[in-house]
Amino acid sequence: MATSHLEREIVTQPDDWQRAVARVPEVADLLPQAGERVATIGCGTSWFMGQAYAARRESLGLGPTDAFAASEHRLDRGYDRVVLISRSGTTSEVLEVVEHLRAEGTPHVSFVATAGTAIAERSAATVLMADVDEQAVVQTRFATSTLALLRASLGEDLTPAIEQARAVLAEDEASCLTRLVDAEQVTFLGRDWAIGIATEAALKLRESAQFWSESYPAMEYRHGPISIAAPGRAVWAFGEVPAGLSDEVAATGAHFEHRDLDPLAELVRVHRLCLAKARRAGLDPDEPRNLTRSIVLA
Repeated sequence: MATSHLEREIVTQPDDWQRAVARVPEVADLLPQAGERVATIGCGTSWFMGQAYAARRESLGLGPTDAFAASEHRLDRGYDRVVLISRSGTTSEVLEVVEHLRAEGTPHVSFVATAGTAIAERSAATVLMADVDEQAVVQTRFATSTLALLRASLGEDLTPAIEQARAVLAEDEASCLTRLVDAEQVTFLGRDWAIGIATEAALKLRESAQFWSESYPAMEYRHGPISIAAPGRAVWAFGEVPAGLSDEVAATGAHFEHRDLDPLAELVRVHRLCLAKARRAGLDPDEPRNLTRSIVLA
């Protein structure tokens, strides 16, 4: 039985993704078209989902795509369309970008979970994701469902990822998390679009369990970060693993974790680790330290 908002929202994700994917025909005209020059905008988790989408869109040859933190954008480079992501619809930095885009006349679409909010109302177009809104401060299903919809809009079949996520949620905790629950530190690695997923995975553990986690592009890991690998620690790779990396990690005594799953389904396994780590630390995952559901600047 679920004991927190976070746990209740984690377990709905496969069904959430299925509904999100089914919405693609409804919203397709609002989303980037093949060949357009596109930027994504977000803060925190929403930025990382934008990174994943941007890398995937480019790798599929659908057009140049950049991902910016809302406070650090370079929209003056010129874009045909901008995708903004804000669960609350009130994030100050994202709202500032919306006003900038309106003034410039740049086509844009915002993904928002809460109707009637400033970003939802002020954007040129809004994809309302009300069915995946969350009570938890820590984002899970809104972000992953938004990415599922965006990936499906690129022509990807999300059926395997959905089924893999269901299997992850049905697995008993011991086999699902193996040696990860006891690890004193975890570093997440990814390549291409999975870099954004790896970054998000590390953030989730920091937010929910105050746990030491880091993330890097997989090929960059050898260039310094591998120095923290040691017995009792873990390195978790999403997607493609560079040749020889698992052996190099094993030589440090650290545990190397990898499954041949869609990185989005692997992120659900990270969500399960968040719950387990918070429980072991005696923390309430619905009360992350120093965080609120929305960042609104005075």
